[in-house]
Amino acid sequence: MMKRIFQLLLSLVLLPVLYAGQPNFIVFLTDDQGYNDVGCYGAPNLKTPNFDRLAEEGVRFTSAYSAAPLCGPSRSALMTGSYPIRIGEPGNTKGLHTIPHTKELMIPEVLREVGYTSAIIGKWHAGETKTQGDPLSQGFDYFFGTPKYNGNTKLITDTKLRTSVMRNREVFIETVEQEEMNQLTTMYTEESIRFITENQDKPFFLYLAHNMPHTPLGVSDKFRGKSAGGLYGDVIEELDWSLGQILNTLEELDLDENTVLVFVSDNGPWIHEKIGDHAGSADPLRGAKAMSWEGGSRVPCIIRWPNIIQAGQTSDALITLMDLLPTFSALSGSDLPGELRIDGKDLTPLLTGTVVESPHKYFYYYCYTQLHAVRDAKWKLVLPRVAKPKWMKWRRLSIDAVKEIELYDLESDIGETTNVASMYPEVVDRLLRQVESARSELGDCDRIGSAARFYDSAPKRPGILEYKDWAASRKGEKL
Repeated sequence: MMKRIFQLLLSLVLLPVLYAGQPNFIVFLTDDQGYNDVGCYGAPNLKTPNFDRLAEEGVRFTSAYSAAPLCGPSRSALMTGSYPIRIGEPGNTKGLHTIPHTKELMIPEVLREVGYTSAIIGKWHAGETKTQGDPLSQGFDYFFGTPKYNGNTKLITDTKLRTSVMRNREVFIETVEQEEMNQLTTMYTEESIRFITENQDKPFFLYLAHNMPHTPLGVSDKFRGKSAGGLYGDVIEELDWSLGQILNTLEELDLDENTVLVFVSDNGPWIHEKIGDHAGSADPLRGAKAMSWEGGSRVPCIIRWPNIIQAGQTSDALITLMDLLPTFSALSGSDLPGELRIDGKDLTPLLTGTVVESPHKYFYYYCYTQLHAVRDAKWKLVLPRVAKPKWMKWRRLSIDAVKEIELYDLESDIGETTNVASMYPEVVDRLLRQVESARSELGDCDRIGSAARFYDSAPKRPGILEYKDWAASRKGEKL
């Protein structure tokens, strides 16, 4: 406790005393927006003046990662500060699509202890969606949005899957059809402005989790056909408009300097033959959503806090979505339980310029429950694997084979084009030891981690037997 108080006092000394009381927090999360789908990240055909303004007034990160290359696990990691394989789930499973146990501690629960009001406006997809595990049971005071995704096809008519729009626990829109999809970004923006306005006199946390640009796409008439990037470009430019409305509201209410605003995508773009031109771009990265190559989990991320964060910075320090929970905790003055083991790090020293290095020594690329790779400051070690493993069910379609250990220098080879494992055997050996450390603590598809969380009395990871049986049937083929 005393250590935590000392850290808080130290951080406040380091921060200019330019804000009154606790800062507000806004997370502007987009869904499947690629690394290259923002003007200031190199998008050639997209106009994103508000995203670009955010970068001019804050810090643009070039090595920001989600903790998973898929929506649900990524959002669960954001909320809990933990790798999905560490997160406890109902029935002691470790699912391919993480469903956090209601005993998991999430950001709004941490902030509630020190007086914050919290809202999620947009897509939840980080827990069960009825009376347990929905946003209201995990600390949020208000929910307006969809419990989960609305399909993964190019057109909404290509699937029977539909979601609803909820206001708290009441159905606001029964089923989201194309007409409703076209209005989601506008509706979420208006709801967000209303929440900010109504809570301007007290500290708040707004989690604005847009459904776009996840397919099927939707865009309002005021942006349809207006961009040079086709329908996908129209969607991105409407998201940029949404961010602009939030920035304008903060300025009008004189909340600008007292608000930490984070823009980030939940994972890379969904690039699949059935989606075609309705997907984004991860250039110059390799891979896309559902893959453990850089394009799957390296995402655009900009953080702005006027007069606290030096404007116009670009940082290659490795950060993750998991860092938001400990950072918000530190800046709000809340205490995380001492026994809670999380993977996120407090970014306050990095954001305030006290340090320039990443607080992470290593980052682990889990693809569902399988460890695919590990990164340190510049090296990425990729482990051998088979293509399209059956135990991953339909998600296997994006998994390609890696026949031998691969090593990439991400500083000089961001596109992961040249395997240099034979040139640096000492790096390979060191990172392989770290792989075993991660497998021991967090687990892997075929083993249970010593520090993975389990809350129920059921056997731990009952589905792991299915994987082991399948692995045995491969007759010694390396996985």
